[in-house]
Amino acid sequence: MSTSFNFKTILIILIQKLSMKKKRYSHRVSIVMGSKSDYSTMKLCEKTLKLLKINYETYIVSAHRTPERMFNYAKSAESRNINVIIAGAGGSAHLPGMIAALTRIPVIGVPIESKKLKGLDSLLSIAQMPKGIPVGTVAIGTDGAINAALYAASIISNFDPKIKNSLIKWRSKQSKSVKKKPN
Repeated sequence: MSTSFNFKTILIILIQKLSMKKKRYSHRVSIVMGSKSDYSTMKLCEKTLKLLKINYETYIVSAHRTPERMFNYAKSAESRNINVIIAGAGGSAHLPGMIAALTRIPVIGVPIESKKLKGLDSLLSIAQMPKGIPVGTVAIGTDGAINAALYAASIISNFDPKIKNSLIKWRSKQSKSVKKKPN
């Protein structure tokens, strides 16, 4: 009887370890934006994450027009196995900061280029967070969206060797694409 119990105990421990391994490498990035018009910029996050083989989800969550959705999104992110949040916002750009205030998960803010101030308003709004609520801020527009995905990959690569290797390969390919001479 005790042998059976030991075997069952060992089997349960092995199953738990295997399931922990799967969870350990199932990192996910969540991409959110304030409106559908932001998607033309934020889709570059998706493209970059896809190249790096990182799981992601994408939602529209407005801090101003859907505050309850934003609250529920931020509060449930950790239970949904989200490791990094990339939040794109234009104009007053409150979305990244509001999400950062509601979760301990790292938030990267992407300022969306606007017609009026070319995204400078968004950049300043995201970058000028008060102490205690950090938001990693990247460049305005498409360069920022790509860099946000790379930044998220860098964070995850500290814990996931597969993502680390993908990021190393991506950077190596980028370096090799730079010519030594102009002609």
